[in-house]
Amino acid sequence: EIIRQLNDRFLVSLPIDTDRRDLGVIANDTVRMGHLAFIGSHKVNGVSALHTELMKKTVFRGLHDLFPDRIVNQTNGITPRRWLYECNPGLARLVTDAIGDRWVADLEQIEALAGHADDPAFRASFADVKLANKERLAATIRWRLDIAVDPHALFDIHIKRIHEYKRQLLNILEAVALYRAIRDDPYRDWQPRVKIFAGKAAPSYVMAKLVVKLINDVAQVVNADPLVGDRLKIVFLPNYNVSLAEVIIPAADLSEQISTAGMEASGTGNMKLAVNGALTVGTLDGANVEIRERVGEDNIFIFGLTAEEVMARRAAGYQPRAEIETQPALRGALQEIAAGGFAKDGSQHVQPLLDNLWHRDYFMVAADFAAYAAIQRRIDRDFADHTDWTRRSVLNTARVGWFSSDRAIRGYAHDIWRVATG
Repeated sequence: EIIRQLNDRFLVSLPIDTDRRDLGVIANDTVRMGHLAFIGSHKVNGVSALHTELMKKTVFRGLHDLFPDRIVNQTNGITPRRWLYECNPGLARLVTDAIGDRWVADLEQIEALAGHADDPAFRASFADVKLANKERLAATIRWRLDIAVDPHALFDIHIKRIHEYKRQLLNILEAVALYRAIRDDPYRDWQPRVKIFAGKAAPSYVMAKLVVKLINDVAQVVNADPLVGDRLKIVFLPNYNVSLAEVIIPAADLSEQISTAGMEASGTGNMKLAVNGALTVGTLDGANVEIRERVGEDNIFIFGLTAEEVMARRAAGYQPRAEIETQPALRGALQEIAAGGFAKDGSQHVQPLLDNLWHRDYFMVAADFAAYAAIQRRIDRDFADHTDWTRRSVLNTARVGWFSSDRAIRGYAHDIWRVATG
């Protein structure tokens, strides 16, 4: 009743000639929580530049036309004290030795590190710190799961809440395709890779839980295959939490930020991984857009449909079956999963995932698969040049200082709260 009164008062307050059809808090006897928050707030933050613009054009379009100054952007940030200084002491010491310690309280000062990216001695020290962190993570994996991984392999990290739009499914399907390719050509010079997943699924989120099952099923087969050996290992670390993240993030070579474009508000994992020297592979979604602007196009791997292209494909009546039929690697991976090749109990448990991909695929996994697989092979080639990869890692650490929670809070204080800052 209170919400109905709020809705009525809001609609009555609008100018008489206003089209009210898409403005109300209640629609079809359903409370639109976003609209309720919008009319109850003096500012609405999009938390990344892309998401802010999408809110103006889509979900809050009518409200934005009425209140053009209400939607603002303050891109998310992370605290350098937790996500570099504390969790990666080796790198923190190296940075401080190179540029001093002002970066701890003002992360944007870390940009001075870029001048050391071409220094062979500094790069060697940076690589040594990364290797030590990878050895620590490898020991954690061995202790928790009794899986041995090679710290010199590419550590490919996908850590976040398990959700269809974050597309852990795209990642594991590409891993299946890669596994099949290695089996078919075992004597090729494959880049060794360890794919590390972690994250939690909501208790009632069935599809997310099926993705977790599929990852673990595939891992059991791949990790036990002597023909593949150390060229591909797949790890799902259970019970993901901050303490585990503090071990995983400093060890990352590659940061997976592969959400369906237009669906990730911002992300902060992308920032945590980048400041610790990981290169990002991702779509133009959330804060990935702004990370690309900061680190430079040569120091990030962007692939896939844009947010506008995703909306256009859906509007045009996207047919995933037709997409899958044109991609032998994806089709073969799905067929092997369907045949029970990765589960002793057959494929029936994950069949809803497969059915969804063939018939609906709202999150555009099939549509982005070929581009994702292609960029992963480019990443293999680039990682083989360890000197240049380390140089690019240094630049990632140096150029993402803007993504600090200190900067975000100052922006809130000045632009939203209108309070003075010291």
